Parts: sequence; C-alpha cells; structure tokens
Amino acid sequence: MADAAPLLCSHNNGNNRSAHESLQSINRASSNSIDLAIERHLGDAGARHILRSLLAALPWMFDAQQSFISVFTDAPPPWHCTSPSCSPSFSTPCNLPPSSWSYSLPRCVSIVSEWSIHCASPALLGLPASAYFAGCLVGGFLLSTLADSRLGRKATLFLTSFAMSIFAALTAFSSNITVYATLRFACGFARSTVGTTAFVLSTELVSRRWRNTVSIFNFFCFTSGFLSLPAIAYLNRASSWRALYLWTSIPSIFCSILIYFFVHESPRWLLVKGRTEEAIKTLRKVSASKEEVNSAELAEVAATAEAQSKDAFSAARILWGTPWAFRRLAVVMVVCFGIGMVYYGMPLNLGNLDENLYLSVTLNALAELPSSLASFVIVGGMNRRSSTMVLTSSSGICSLVCAAMIGGWPEMAVEVAAFIAACTAFDLILLYGLELFPTCVRNTAISAMRQVVVFGGAVAPLLAAEGRGKGFMTFVVFGLVILFTGLFAYCLPETRSIGLTDTMEEEESRLKVAKEANP
Repeated sequence: MADAAPLLCSHNNGNNRSAHESLQSINRASSNSIDLAIERHLGDAGARHILRSLLAALPWMFDAQQSFISVFTDAPPPWHCTSPSCSPSFSTPCNLPPSSWSYSLPRCVSIVSEWSIHCASPALLGLPASAYFAGCLVGGFLLSTLADSRLGRKATLFLTSFAMSIFAALTAFSSNITVYATLRFACGFARSTVGTTAFVLSTELVSRRWRNTVSIFNFFCFTSGFLSLPAIAYLNRASSWRALYLWTSIPSIFCSILIYFFVHESPRWLLVKGRTEEAIKTLRKVSASKEEVNSAELAEVAATAEAQSKDAFSAARILWGTPWAFRRLAVVMVVCFGIGMVYYGMPLNLGNLDENLYLSVTLNALAELPSSLASFVIVGGMNRRSSTMVLTSSSGICSLVCAAMIGGWPEMAVEVAAFIAACTAFDLILLYGLELFPTCVRNTAISAMRQVVVFGGAVAPLLAAEGRGKGFMTFVVFGLVILFTGLFAYCLPETRSIGLTDTMEEEESRLKVAKEANP
C-alpha cells in the first residue's frame, strides 16, 4: 500500500480551496465505499434495532464497576484507640500494640483488615489493582484483534463480557491476597476488550444520524456503572467486601446472555470480511422499510474490501505495517497514556484526600455526567484536535493547582474539575479514534488506544499507594504527564464532519485528496 499520508505534524494553513470544497472532495473519494452503501439500508432502521444497539453498550456499566471496585474493597478501614497507650494522632496503627487499637467496622469490610496487611508495603497494597490493569494490558494485546479478524464484534463482546463477570464472581471466594490478585488479573484480562468492542459494535449497528447519540450513550453507561458503585458500596459498608463483587458480577452475567440472544453482528464487519449473505440477512432484519436490500450493490463493494488474511492478527499486521496508520496510532497512544493516568488515577487517589470516601467517589462519578454532555457538544460542532489539547491542558493545570492546596472542599472542587476535563478528553479521544481508522482495523486501533489508557491506569495505583501521607506529589505527577502528552494531539489530522472509511485503500485515497486540496 502506498504511503500517501503527509507527515502528521505538517499542518499547512495555506489552503487553495475553501474548507467546504475540500470536505466535498474528501467525501467523493469514498463514494463507492461500504459506508455509503450501508447507510442506505441502516438509515431507516426501526426503534427496535436502535434499542438493540443500545443494549450492546450496556457492558460499559459493568466495565466501570470492575475498574473502580478496588477503591472500596482494598481501602484501609477506619480504626480507633482502645487503650491509653494508643494515640489517635498516628496516621496508621502499624507502630501501635495490637491490643491498643481496633477497627471501627467489621474486619470483613476490606481485604486490608481481613488479611491483616495494613502494615504491608505500598507495592503489596497496590498489587491487586495493578494486577487488574496488568491483565487489561495483556488481554488487550492478545484479544484486541479477534473482533477485527476471526470472532467478529458480537462474539468477542459476549465472550469477554461473560468471562469478566465469571472471574469477578469467583473473586468473592478468594482465600488470600495471592489468589485475589490472580483473579483480578484474570478479570482484567477478560475485561480488556469489553468497552472497546461494545463501543465499536453499537456505533457500527446504526446509521450516521444516530452514531453520535449511541457513542455518548456508551459513556453514559460507563458513568452509570461508576455512579452506582459507591451507592452499592455504601449500602454494604458493614458487610463483607465479597458481597460487593457478587452484587456487581451477577447482573453482568445476565447482560452478557441478553447480548448473545438479542444483538446483531455488525453488517459493516460482515461485509469487510466478505460474508455478504450474512450481512444481507442482518440488514433485512433491521430495516424498517419494505425496500429490498440491494444484494448486488453490497456484494460489489464487499468484493473490494474482503480481508487480505484470515488469521487472528491480520488486522494488527495491517495497522502496524502501514506507515501512515502506524504513525497515527503512535501519536494517539501517547495522548491516551496521559489521559489514562489521570482518568484512572484520580479516583484511586481519593483515599489520600481528607474527605469522606463514599462522597468523594460519588462526586467523581457525577463528574462524568457533564463530561458526557460536553463530549456530545464537542463532537457535534467542534474540532477534535484542538478540543483534545484544550481538555488535557485544563486537566493538567487543575491537577497542579490541586497539589498546591491544603485539603478541604476547595481542593475537592479543583480535583473534580481536573477529573471532568480528563473524562471529557477520554470520551473525545475514543470518538476521535473511531474516525481516524477504517473498519478493517478500527477495533484493533481503538483497543490499542484503550490499552495505553489502561497502562496509565496501571501506574496510578502504585502512585496512589506511594502518595499516602504526601498526596500532593501524586497530583504533581498527574498534572505534568497529561500536560505534556496532550500536546501530541497537534500531530493528528482533523476528522470533523468526515464520514467513516472501511478499508485502508479508502483512507489512503482520502489522504491523497486531502493532500491535493491542501498542498
């Protein structure tokens, strides 16, 4: 394939055509694409089909719960003195005689008290959360291409969501921290592609008119899961931490079963893989009109888009072997790392603040609501590149300001502001990635982006554990990292108001037209 892309950081402002004319030229380059052919059939899909696509987004809710559940299950419970030899001025009871203090809640409320690891090293205390994110990284590398190659979107979503739920349920029966961390790794491994595949499948099941709405619904599902977690934890605050895993895993199992029976496979993916007959059957099921699906048209466009290879890693090899795609992916992954460190790190660092943990997590979960609304506004009428840079810079500045403050509600307010900016940047970068890569490698590319976000999250538990008693240092690291990495967004092309492409050839044709329109 020709490397038709100009250097990513070369943004020439001396346009010879108007922006409107350039956009028309770019869209004409894809006039024979699957995107335009399938739009004519998905455009009149009925309400039942829209609801099925929304059902595909529900696993985001349980993805959020598993990502942040350790904030409550692994938190050191409150304690109090029981003898005159104990002083409440101590930040931890590690140096006190065992008979001079006691936990204020039953020992079963946290793994820290149940397994008596309150005096363990930060590395051991952060091990379960880090093991979870490490599992996400390994699983993302091994599983991400399955949705683009052999299994497809639906099968991958069902299997990974179901496996995540089962491992989360098994975690409730852990006998020690080694078994616990191992099961958290397995849960993270299975969870690694749940959000990505749900996002890609739900947006590919609808026409362009509904795409932004369904995308934002994915983020609302994640917010709902995050927001419901402190409520479930508060209701079970005097119960065993094991109950929290059961309350979050059992509904997830039922959701996976519903997806298996009621959600369709992506017709885009079916066409790209040359499975035209299955795509036609799917389109006939979802179309609300009586117009016959144009089999000849779909067969013609599918013939030009069939995958070059049938093995599981073909999409990854195409993505890594195409210079413009590899450069684009490398740049967006740098941005994702900084966003991930703040996005996952802020909630995990809440234990280092002086405010109530349940209230703090609830405020951070509520912060995702305005971020989802902001994402909807941005994708509807603002540039992706500049918006990403503004959001990451805002989050970084707020993190640095938070580090300079001395507790109380003002510090919490600034922390929430930093988290809102990071949440909005996270939502936007996923939508940006949806537009940056064609269908044949889209799930693989977005999975890689999410894994780098998770890698940033994997570092966060260690920083949060190390920051106990000196939390300001954690905020300094968060702020500097997201500020620096966010600047790399300048090196990405703008994708606002441009339709999706389905093959590498289509994207390269678009790049050629864009280069000719902006020499």
